[in-house]
Amino acid sequence: MTTGRRHALEGAFATFALFTAFAGQFWRNLLGWWGFGAIVVLIVVGAAWLWWSRRPQLAWRRVPKSTLAFVLIATASLAWSFYPTATALGLGIMLATAFIALSLALSLGWHGFLRALGGALKWLLALSLLFELWVALFVREPLLPLFPDFDPDAGKLPMAFYWSRALLFEGGPIEGIVASRNLLAMAALLAIILFGALLASGGMRRTQGIGWLVVAGLVFVLTRSATVILVAVVVAIALAFALWARRVGPDRRRGVYVAASAALVASVALLLVFWNALLDVFGKGEDLTGRLDIWESVIGLATERPWFGWGWVGYWNPFVEPFDDLAVRKGVTYLQAHNAWLDVWMQLGVVGLIAFASIVIGALWRSWFLAVDPPMDEQGGRLPYSAASLIPLLALVALIGQSLAESRILIESGWLLLLAIAWGTKQRQWAPEALPPMPPTRSPRRFARPQVRS
Repeated sequence: MTTGRRHALEGAFATFALFTAFAGQFWRNLLGWWGFGAIVVLIVVGAAWLWWSRRPQLAWRRVPKSTLAFVLIATASLAWSFYPTATALGLGIMLATAFIALSLALSLGWHGFLRALGGALKWLLALSLLFELWVALFVREPLLPLFPDFDPDAGKLPMAFYWSRALLFEGGPIEGIVASRNLLAMAALLAIILFGALLASGGMRRTQGIGWLVVAGLVFVLTRSATVILVAVVVAIALAFALWARRVGPDRRRGVYVAASAALVASVALLLVFWNALLDVFGKGEDLTGRLDIWESVIGLATERPWFGWGWVGYWNPFVEPFDDLAVRKGVTYLQAHNAWLDVWMQLGVVGLIAFASIVIGALWRSWFLAVDPPMDEQGGRLPYSAASLIPLLALVALIGQSLAESRILIESGWLLLLAIAWGTKQRQWAPEALPPMPPTRSPRRFARPQVRS
């Protein structure tokens, strides 16, 4: 196989793997759990082939130790788990996802990973719009999954069970192929971050970049996700502070940090004062669509085993106690705490929560300085800033914001992206070599090439 064909095959595999990480529910609704499991096995085999093919070199100093600590604590929890079988299954899923994340991020480099991520998000957004259009035109009523994991003949079903509610022509909300408006909105937000940064840095052709930004923006609006709208506001604020820090330079950032701290305190104060008004604006009840009840149940369970938790499980297993009836609302059994931090506390206790926080804080710290400090060439000279270096920071801020209302950062696309950012930024922190440029655009005089490390 020629080098060009091998690289094309690797890129296609990476795109498919990332698409599956974001659209796991699509495969489960379309092919059932056995079909989804077969796809996951193929992806794990492909990740092993990619690792063997590229053989990425790892130095101990370039390894984020916090991720190893978290994985070790989760693995050790098998010894005291209240549900050992579910813990073993959860560990297998977590480790498989981690291996795929590291294989993609380290074998392809950051540039290759971003290209694959962009391709996966394009497929996800385009198929979601086409799917919703097909349902609205031809089905014209809420559509159930082809392989439901519930009894479709059990009388009136909660709307949460449906794949799509056929509301495209009514302005949404739409769920897309992922069967969740919150997950679809998050994918659209990440696409806006990625395509916007690549367009600004010259990593995408202008027409293509603008077109996909329009698609991502349209999907984002049609989801009408209050949760992700608030996350988008936080991302915009982070972007503003990062650009300010770039403008003032490394020696005059004290004002930036003081202003950021003041903005954080003011935001919390305003949130407390105008909480009810905010709920009315987004059409949320005082219980945050049942989240307060779920949080209360999770906190109650966590306080019974506060230090080491009940055992790792990741995505809750509905067939074991206490998850079979821990969070039930309007006939729907929810399988997450709707807050990743509470989820980790319940599953791994304070010890696991500290390790998880270390992953997030370490990745955020590295992403911030990668975004605001100018890149250096081999001779130690400063290179021009690139909008592409903002991607890890803004994507991570989005994941952190989502983690306060969803536990997605612990599974599938959330866990994969967290590890890719944590390990990718650590690799680049120690890499002295110059950054390879993005592919050339058709407008080189208008957009400078970005500087992105592998």
